[in-house]
Amino acid sequence: MTINQAQTADTILSGALTVVQPAGGYRFAIDSILLARFACPRQRARVLELGAGCGVVSVMIAALHHPNQVVAVELQPRLAAMIAQNAALNGTLAVRAICADIRGIIPGLTPATFDYVVANPPYRAARRGRESADAQRRVARGGDGAMLSDFIAAAARYTNDGGKVAIVFTASRTVELIAEMKQRSLEPKRMRFVHSRPGEAATMVLLEARKSGGIEAIVEPPLFIYSSPGVYTDEARAMLTRSE
Repeated sequence: MTINQAQTADTILSGALTVVQPAGGYRFAIDSILLARFACPRQRARVLELGAGCGVVSVMIAALHHPNQVVAVELQPRLAAMIAQNAALNGTLAVRAICADIRGIIPGLTPATFDYVVANPPYRAARRGRESADAQRRVARGGDGAMLSDFIAAAARYTNDGGKVAIVFTASRTVELIAEMKQRSLEPKRMRFVHSRPGEAATMVLLEARKSGGIEAIVEPPLFIYSSPGVYTDEARAMLTRSE
């Protein structure tokens, strides 16, 4: 495997997987790992990831759940190339990368044909906050790319009837997330809030919805990341290190 000076190779799940990503610019964070752990596609399912970055979520899902196929769609060509690189590196041949804008029709994909869709949309609302000088980070955070409504629209377009959509998002915009989903007939069915520490407000929400599902939902126990500064809780440590 050739790693150039603009890349790093980082291991996850106690070394079970190796992920190549940009040395600078956009780099995946803990929310990607949590999303891949929260998602539960059935074996042999067809899975779609929207805004896949370097493909860490797709590669994890392929390795952990063994779906029939994982299609990872990414707008930025450099990152899309890394998805294919990471799939080959980890032997997850079920992962296929597509470089495309999710705001339009994605080449080669047929609407309503995926059993499970995952996404990690930009947390910021459009044109709010300070823009990053780095183009990759700016697009990944929503400065020049798709926003929450675009991700939800694409998820609804490509999920089959009864299929599921799993998203990680900022907890402060949970109401907006649910409203966008319900507007597209994606009914929340499972939700879990993520907190840095006990006693602190939630920072993220993990939400799974079913297309054309019923209105009842399960709110799972909160997930705490740290038990004390710099020390993971037992559950968080297991999610970050367990390789099965």
